[in-house]
Amino acid sequence: MKNHKFFFEIIPSYIIILMPGLLITGPFLPDLGISIVTILFLINSKKNNLIKYYDNIYFKFFAVFYFIIVLSSLLSNNILISLKNSLFYFRFGIFSLCFWYLLEKNDKILKFLFYSMIICFLSLIIDGYIQYIFGKNLFGYKIHGTRVSSFFGSELILGSYLSRFFPILFGLFVFVDKKLKIKNKKLLFVLTIIFILAEGLILLSGGRVALFFMNLSAIYIVLMIKDYKKYRFWTYVGSLLLIFGLILFLPNTQDRIIHQTITDFTNNTDITKNKDVASNKNQNSKKLYIFTKTHNDMYIAGLKIFNNNKLFGVGPRQYRNVCKDYHVSKQACQTHPHNTYIELLSEAGIFAFLLVLGLFLIIIIYSFMHFFNNIFNKKKKYFNDFEICLLSAIIISLWPLSPSGSFFHNWLSIVYYFPVGIFLWQRSLNSKSIKN
Repeated sequence: MKNHKFFFEIIPSYIIILMPGLLITGPFLPDLGISIVTILFLINSKKNNLIKYYDNIYFKFFAVFYFIIVLSSLLSNNILISLKNSLFYFRFGIFSLCFWYLLEKNDKILKFLFYSMIICFLSLIIDGYIQYIFGKNLFGYKIHGTRVSSFFGSELILGSYLSRFFPILFGLFVFVDKKLKIKNKKLLFVLTIIFILAEGLILLSGGRVALFFMNLSAIYIVLMIKDYKKYRFWTYVGSLLLIFGLILFLPNTQDRIIHQTITDFTNNTDITKNKDVASNKNQNSKKLYIFTKTHNDMYIAGLKIFNNNKLFGVGPRQYRNVCKDYHVSKQACQTHPHNTYIELLSEAGIFAFLLVLGLFLIIIIYSFMHFFNNIFNKKKKYFNDFEICLLSAIIISLWPLSPSGSFFHNWLSIVYYFPVGIFLWQRSLNSKSIKN
């Protein structure tokens, strides 16, 4: 019995609690961690007949999606390479189920996860600001031009990490505070500082999409939650004041966030002191583009690939191999098309696209219903404050109108599925309380 608990509860619990920190180290450790969690849960499921975790709409939905992407790989021109990314994709869905199972056994995991994430955020904030001020972080990693990367080194994903985990951290604060009633004023002060400085660090990281996601989740939470509305509003105002101050007093940051964004959207290479040179620029430099010309070309290439492979695409992670056949531009042939939905269309086909888009639209519809009930029917709530924070993290992952990392990238997939298990546990808990 002790061995059972050690292998099937204690080890997976520690891995999940440490996962935010493991994700900072690179792709290997978090991928190893999620693989261990998945294997242990599958063995546990077989031994103890854990049917209920599989007999639900979430897992059925996930199973259909998994079947589609594996079939897409089997139909691709590079079966083995594509299967390498799709065949083991099941572990992300199983990871969420295991998280749900562990929380049913012991919800104190969330308390320890909360403190784990505080340590991660504090470490990144301290190290990130040191890197910006002194040009090097505590490990000697140099700043990338004007972009802060902290412990991520050459990987410029600091902003993505902070923006995607921030709503989860705030949600854990809501959960822990409601359950334990945080009376420690020092801890509350530290949290407030984290909530404000994290968004400033996202700005310094140069991640414009991450900055958008941070603001999107903040606005969503402020509009939707009930008990912590004022606190989140004022911490958000504090972060906005910090951002405006940094943009005002740091010319390099201002150039990237404002001027570079305008340049990217318009491809306005005419921003030059030499007016004669500017007047002779090609007319194409004045076109409007979706985000940048490179993104625009990738989206065109992705849609062309989809047009020839409508049902099942060309196989997960195969965009890079077939892009050159469509002669859009050299810049278009990146590792993936940098948009979740165009990647799904081109690599997995219309069915995978509709499943993910349908899930996103369902969340948005229920969010609107929750919002209007907050105004007109305050007794009826679709979600509690904790669930709202988790939903905001999921919405960020599924947001269609922005550039994105590869949907099938292991590191990013762990981040995508991380709040899902907590949300499933919360919904299961609410269903039980309603029945009772």
